[in-house]
Amino acid sequence: MVYPTFAAMFFTAISFWQKLLQWDQSLFIKMNSQWTNGVFDAIMPYMRNSFTWIPLYLFLLVLVLLNFRIKGWWWVIFFLVTVGLTDMTGTQIFKYGFHRIRPCNNPDLASQLRLLVLCPSGWSFTSNHAANHFGMATFLYITLRHLFKNRMWLAFLWAGIIGYAQIYVGVHYPFDVAGGAVLGIVFGLFTGLLFNKYFGLTIQEKNSG
Repeated sequence: MVYPTFAAMFFTAISFWQKLLQWDQSLFIKMNSQWTNGVFDAIMPYMRNSFTWIPLYLFLLVLVLLNFRIKGWWWVIFFLVTVGLTDMTGTQIFKYGFHRIRPCNNPDLASQLRLLVLCPSGWSFTSNHAANHFGMATFLYITLRHLFKNRMWLAFLWAGIIGYAQIYVGVHYPFDVAGGAVLGIVFGLFTGLLFNKYFGLTIQEKNSG
């Protein structure tokens, strides 16, 4: 019969979702409270702070504009659009859609949580830090990798450190960061490929610039 089958599938899905959230919470406790050390305690709050990376953002801006002039300005516009899309989608659709409480606001975790920064307001899923920085990393990789001898994979390492820091300091669950990373990669692919199609930067332009 259709109804029992549908009911079984529904309850199986609910059970799987509950187990996934339990696993997510368990992994959070390990990353935030057990897999810790004094060095990470000191540096992770700075790693997840956007102001820490302002010199890097300025360096990328100057690098692209000096080498590619007009196309460089288009690159900057697409870069900013990438961040705008990930940030707006993460907040307006996912955070307000799921209403997941941050771990630092979860009373069930109060006795186990190590909070290394002020607990932000707002909801937890997805992590906008992860979404924004994985969006940037993907855009950087797609648009610049052929100009810098494929070293742009380091952009994903950078985004990964920032995402990990969000968990380590106690403001996001691993699932929040993973969801943000997927969201960022999707938008980074979209804007990066779109930019390459119409304005792709070339080695010849870089050398002549």
